[in-house]
Amino acid sequence: MNTVDAAGLRIGDDHPPRIMGVLNVSKESPYSPSVFDDPEEAATYVDDDLIGEGADIVDVGLESANKRFEVLSAEEELERLDTAVETIERVEGDAVFSIETRYADVADAALEAGFDMVNDICGFADPEMPAVCEAHDAAVVKMASPPDLDRPGAVEDVEDIYEALGRNGLTEKTIVDPAFGGWSEAKTLADDRETFRRLREFRGYGQPILVSINRKNFLRDVAGRATEEALPVSLAATAMAVERGAHVIRTHDVAETRDAALIGAEFTRERHRERAVEELDVTTPKEAERHIDRLEGDRAAAEASVARAYEVRPPSDRRQTLVDVAADTGVVCTGGEDLFVAGTVADLEVFADRLTQASKALAGVAGEIRSSLR
Repeated sequence: MNTVDAAGLRIGDDHPPRIMGVLNVSKESPYSPSVFDDPEEAATYVDDDLIGEGADIVDVGLESANKRFEVLSAEEELERLDTAVETIERVEGDAVFSIETRYADVADAALEAGFDMVNDICGFADPEMPAVCEAHDAAVVKMASPPDLDRPGAVEDVEDIYEALGRNGLTEKTIVDPAFGGWSEAKTLADDRETFRRLREFRGYGQPILVSINRKNFLRDVAGRATEEALPVSLAATAMAVERGAHVIRTHDVAETRDAALIGAEFTRERHRERAVEELDVTTPKEAERHIDRLEGDRAAAEASVARAYEVRPPSDRRQTLVDVAADTGVVCTGGEDLFVAGTVADLEVFADRLTQASKALAGVAGEIRSSLR
């Protein structure tokens, strides 16, 4: 996993989860507590409610990315940039300042004026964005999006999201964002939940991951909560996201999110990580496949990379048959009346096929194992 240095703030597996607080200088933005058009008031908010509560990064939005509003041009965003720049100049606390934009020209102007990094909500749809960020040696968040400056985040399926993040490449200092939320009419709550379940797959790019899940609908819907009641579900998901590999959490609820992220980090499984050997966080063949692709390997190896374990209750008169088939197929099998059975996905598929051939009485056991491997 690559570590990204964002103006001295190191982001990656070997560092604490980072909290990105949000400031908007766009009157259209729907979350009113974070919206300011007066630089002095905005700076006070940043110092007291963001940095003072534990934000490592402050993300400044020049316009609302809500699909209900007209997209501002680069020129219109630049007209608002002065307010953002004056705000960060007035801030007394220490943080990394990120400019949220889809335009390379705006990113360039913001970085020249004192911003430290870029949050590109259109995922390099402006083809000049990577070069601008590299020229400034700036970290950049790349949110999964189609190659269209008017449709940020408008990708739904996990496979399409993953592919979108790879489009137009990555810089050495790219942080990937799988674009949670209702960015398009086609995206469903089920789409977001599936992306969250498969969050570890995005580690396959070998770059840090940012998630923006604060009070999002796909979480609120699970618990039946309105936005103002949704902090607990956001915090639960934050801890889970960090445990699954997220490195930056973007939020309006800084102090609480910081605590939840630290809990997630504390209970994340320890993995060996040294200069020559890094143990990968892989729990499914698909997660293995993502890393294999990055390392230019053979995808066929994915199913031999992940193990599964079961407690199996075979018919008593077929127990020895199951034990013998396990021995023949390289599957671990031990125990008494009930058996502990474990092996790689590839070996277990062979094991299930051989069980079916060996005894009709074991076909049900074989079918359940085979079904679980999909």
